[in-house]
Amino acid sequence: MDPELEAFIPMFPRADLTDPVTERKNLAALAASVPAPDTTRMDVEDRTVPAAPGVPVRMYRPHGARGAIIWLHGGGFVMGDLDTEHPWAARIADGAGVVVISVGYRLAPENPFPAALDDAYAVLTWAAEHAAELGIDPDRIAVGGHSAGAGLAAAVALRSRDQQGPAIRFQLLNQPGLDDRQESWSARNFTETPWMNRDKATAIWRHYLGSAPATPYAAPARATDLSGLPPAYIATAELCPNRDEALIYGMRLLQEGVSVELHQWAGTFHGSQAILSAEVSQRQITELGAVLRRALAG
Repeated sequence: MDPELEAFIPMFPRADLTDPVTERKNLAALAASVPAPDTTRMDVEDRTVPAAPGVPVRMYRPHGARGAIIWLHGGGFVMGDLDTEHPWAARIADGAGVVVISVGYRLAPENPFPAALDDAYAVLTWAAEHAAELGIDPDRIAVGGHSAGAGLAAAVALRSRDQQGPAIRFQLLNQPGLDDRQESWSARNFTETPWMNRDKATAIWRHYLGSAPATPYAAPARATDLSGLPPAYIATAELCPNRDEALIYGMRLLQEGVSVELHQWAGTFHGSQAILSAEVSQRQITELGAVLRRALAG
């Protein structure tokens, strides 16, 4: 493990989702401890996207930005909201120079699949249909996120392809959770890794799926056809149960003719980029912004 990251492990919360309500509070406290981002170069606005029910979003608009990304937070489908994602969404907007539409999707287990996907897809459709009003280019809309949010972004791309929905320019998938089956080498062997381990991954999928069988829209790795999907950037952490399913997904996209950039970050663990002082975290965050800026350039 990267020594700068290893020094912080005792301060990281233990990987546990047996009590989602308590874990939401813990995540909120952790997010509040992260230094507040600089938003002076952008306008930040809360909106509600009309849907059933309405979906809260927070829009980050750097001055002059026209490209946009529908941004989906992490938290195992169980935790996270617009406030906990605020530091990351603002940094993505600033680093990429694009409009970030951060989505406050419904959480499991109270709202299992497909609630979160329905919310995310409703925001994509709304953004595309109201692009002129929102001041964004409808031909430069991406989807992306961290962890469970990255899995949701991949599912949104699949659904939009299948339903002839809005055109998606790019997928930005950071440490995505894509496969409920947990059969890869990393999923089977990483039982004690920080923040995310096998038991937590198993709990995540149990909460998200409820009693329903998994479909490709819940677990995109189950999709048999990945052709015709948007170009993708996929980043993985070395010491993460999700690592191999994400790398395999990227290879399958490539074999289906989809352009993919894969980056496996050595010495990192799931969510370790929250340790902002580490040099590897700074490189990760800078790269996410640079990749998105390039993908959505006019």
